[in-house]
Amino acid sequence: MASTATARKKTLVIVESPSKAKTIGRYLGSNYKVVASVGHVRDLPKSKLGIDVEHDFEPQYISIRGKGELIKELKKEAKKASKIYLATDPDREGEAISWHLAYLLGIDPNSKCRIEFHEITKNKIKEAIKNPRCIDLNLVDAQQARRVLDRLVGYQISPLLWRKVRRGLSAGRVQSAALKIICDRENKIRSFVPQEYWTITADFPKGKGFSAKLTSADGKKIVISNKEDNDRILAELNKGKYQVQSVREKPRKKNPYPPFTTSSLQQDAGNKLNFNTKKTMMIAQQLYEGIDIGRAGTVGLITYLRTDSVRISDEAKSAAEEYISNRYGKDFYKNNRYSNKKKEIQDAHEAIRPTDITLDPEDIKDKISRDQYRLYKLIWCRFLASQMAPAMYQGMQVDIANGRYLFRASGSKLLFEGYQKVYKAAGDSDRDSILPDLSEGEFLEVKKTTGEQNFTQPPARFTEASLVKELEELNIGRPSTYAPIVGTLSERKYVKREKKSLVPTELGFIVTDLMEKYFTEIVDVSFTAGMEDKLDDVEARGTDWKSVIRDFYGPFEKELEKADADIEKVVVEDKPTGEVCELCGRPMVIKAGRYGEFIACSGYPECKNTKPIVKNIGVKCPKCGKEIVEKRSRRGKIFYGCSGYPECDMSFWNKPVNKKCPRCGSLLVEKNTRTGKYLACSNAECNYRENSENSASEENKE
Repeated sequence: MASTATARKKTLVIVESPSKAKTIGRYLGSNYKVVASVGHVRDLPKSKLGIDVEHDFEPQYISIRGKGELIKELKKEAKKASKIYLATDPDREGEAISWHLAYLLGIDPNSKCRIEFHEITKNKIKEAIKNPRCIDLNLVDAQQARRVLDRLVGYQISPLLWRKVRRGLSAGRVQSAALKIICDRENKIRSFVPQEYWTITADFPKGKGFSAKLTSADGKKIVISNKEDNDRILAELNKGKYQVQSVREKPRKKNPYPPFTTSSLQQDAGNKLNFNTKKTMMIAQQLYEGIDIGRAGTVGLITYLRTDSVRISDEAKSAAEEYISNRYGKDFYKNNRYSNKKKEIQDAHEAIRPTDITLDPEDIKDKISRDQYRLYKLIWCRFLASQMAPAMYQGMQVDIANGRYLFRASGSKLLFEGYQKVYKAAGDSDRDSILPDLSEGEFLEVKKTTGEQNFTQPPARFTEASLVKELEELNIGRPSTYAPIVGTLSERKYVKREKKSLVPTELGFIVTDLMEKYFTEIVDVSFTAGMEDKLDDVEARGTDWKSVIRDFYGPFEKELEKADADIEKVVVEDKPTGEVCELCGRPMVIKAGRYGEFIACSGYPECKNTKPIVKNIGVKCPKCGKEIVEKRSRRGKIFYGCSGYPECDMSFWNKPVNKKCPRCGSLLVEKNTRTGKYLACSNAECNYRENSENSASEENKE
């Protein structure tokens, strides 16, 4: 009887997410029970520092509030199991979750209890089950070091900001350095003084016509800084003749890009799909964990999404070679090898790639959501392109002399598409700029020579994509932290979004100035990057993590004491509105809230009168004739409603315009697409729409 009972016992596999558990459960079959920990089960307490500074920074872990029933269920399943495998994510955070689970379930971390996979496919899951390992304590310590360091910084500077500036503020080891980068860029923009310069271009009618730019005079680079010099040079040029001085032709190649890392995926998704970092990571997680694509069932479409590595497996390379050779021809394949910037960090991970290159995005387009399709296609195309041959061009450079002045024209012709057959970058759009046949000594007829006034431009503000690129280049933070950083900066009102740009607020500048003055190292880019290297050494070289914390904390503790003594209460002035409170007569002011600015009584907390900021859009309500105004919902989303609310409940999610639908008489509203705006009827039952030129669209021409 005992042997029969034992035979019925199942192997317990613990993963992080329920959707992943569902996918893996299907692959492993009835002899396995797959359950989810739903992320971390133990962590530092939220209500206090949770680190025993007096006893060598020992973390004081507790079971996470609300996870009691889940932990009880995990223990119950563990007791019934014949064997337990911890299958959390293959990174520092996942390793720490496995370590905490081992503690709670009484598993020896040095036993072969840990399995790891980088893609959720049947073969890889079964392969992982056959190759369990011990918990990697270096990885666990690397996570602990970051967690403790971030807690020491955040939980000790943030209360200081609450007392000295405003409640609800926060500081962080990576967050504060990122905010300083944004503020420094804004300061450069504000202090920028435009410099005038002129460019002179000669247009030639030969062939299909081409242009050349003035580059030098008397063999030296020319800079034209005012109209007088521009007019003088043009006068000289008009007296002279244009003669081809040299023609140089040579082939050039453009190599493909490596497959995606987390950072490069966030950047490309931001630039090409207009996804913010949070959205990119959310959709990538869905693609990784598995999506039901019909007859094939639930399939993990991409490899693990948090990686610094551009390495890919030999198996994936072979599959790509076969696919490219069969679909495009052998000439399109190239055995490209890519190297990582930091070879020892997370090189066990591959780059982000499709788990099955034969699963064309177009074949599953109707099985997945639009955003999932767009991101999967981006990953699929980038990986495929990374294994393809370079694009080949015939380059041509022509120097044209006019007296002592030299003009230059460059052209190129695409000879072989290579990787551009499947993936195009920003610089690949205008691939052909062909010059006519020209020979040395040839005199050219000129169509016109013109000078154009220009002014130097300030540096661009950061977008989420360009900030991620900057953080990566400066070695600040890690891919998994980029999305939360931007979210926190927005949530704390340190930055605001203007279109796609991140603009620091007055509060952002105040906090950065305080941090720069009293916590120099926290916001110093070099120090933060150096600290990242030390934290990486815990993982890569087994450096004692507490020694890293000790070295940091001594000076930091002194800075805290000095800041607390020296910083006086900072008053962040609220903007007056010119209105008075109808309840108590005090002035009304503009305040910043979680979902944007709002109007409130300056007598708070005695008077709690508030109202939204409304913007008049110059459109009358079709119901009652009052003004339609721009408002914000409780969650911060912009909508348009009648100023006569609550008596009139007319509202729109899209911005109304002063024009009625010729079909039904309802107001038209503005709608946006990737290619521009159009007008559509606000009546859901009417499908009238017109383009920006105000002509009825094709679907209306019946």
